[in-house]
Amino acid sequence: MDALLSALADPARWRLVSLLAERPRPVGVLAQLAGARQPQTTKHLQALERAGVVTSQRSGQRRVYALRAAPLRELAAVLTGLADSVDRAGGSRSTFERYGVSLRAERLTAEEPGWADGRSFTFRRSLAGRPGRVWRHLTEVPLLAHWWTPADLRVSALVFEARPGGRIVQEYRDTEDTDGCDPVAGRAEGIVDDVRPGEYLAYRLSPLLPRGGPAFTAHVGLALRPTGTGTDLDVHWRITGSTVDSADFVAGIEIGFGQSLDRLAAALATDARTADDTADTDSTDSTDSTDTRSKR
Repeated sequence: MDALLSALADPARWRLVSLLAERPRPVGVLAQLAGARQPQTTKHLQALERAGVVTSQRSGQRRVYALRAAPLRELAAVLTGLADSVDRAGGSRSTFERYGVSLRAERLTAEEPGWADGRSFTFRRSLAGRPGRVWRHLTEVPLLAHWWTPADLRVSALVFEARPGGRIVQEYRDTEDTDGCDPVAGRAEGIVDDVRPGEYLAYRLSPLLPRGGPAFTAHVGLALRPTGTGTDLDVHWRITGSTVDSADFVAGIEIGFGQSLDRLAAALATDARTADDTADTDSTDSTDSTDTRSKR
């Protein structure tokens, strides 16, 4: 495939391929139609033949070239597969495009400091697990690190002190950036304001601009409410102290934090399944033990 792509990348060779798609032709005619010298045309045809996209045979004093369809069909299948991956609903490309639309809109709005102050965002998720289990995922660093980033990112540094006045430090990178080769995708610092275990958590978090300093401050409140099947989580964001340069960050709040909460929901669902499996195993073991005792 690499040899084929390299051969087709040259405009002169692509012109020859187009001519050969019409019918097999000899070197001299191809050179004339392509407006090129015959020695150059011969070299291009030889490169295409080595790549497997054309074949040739002698006919008297002439060498006639013909195009091979199979390699082109294979290339077309690969390109179609790539295009299908891009178009797949809900994929990373869709998120990229949604963020681009939001980004352009926010940049147009961000004309002076304070432009986004008072802006609010509300999120709700119905989660598996009782409030106590959800609370652990909201406050315990090892669990928090599993979900507290948007899709395609990972937590690379995290401090979360779950007490009033406690410190928050969050840093994240691309999921595939395992050796720090790419710049940090984001960093934020904040303070915990209110802690009511299993009920309510509030904190202030400020994403940092690339040159330092806060982009804005997000006042975030998370309320937990038990339900018959688990826990409803209501999250409210409110922005203060927005700078002109904060547009890129504000544009990603709805998409990014929404993805984070989706990851939280998935983690809790996995936890619930694991707990159910463990309970089933314990129940089976208990039954087996009882049966064994009864037989003695």
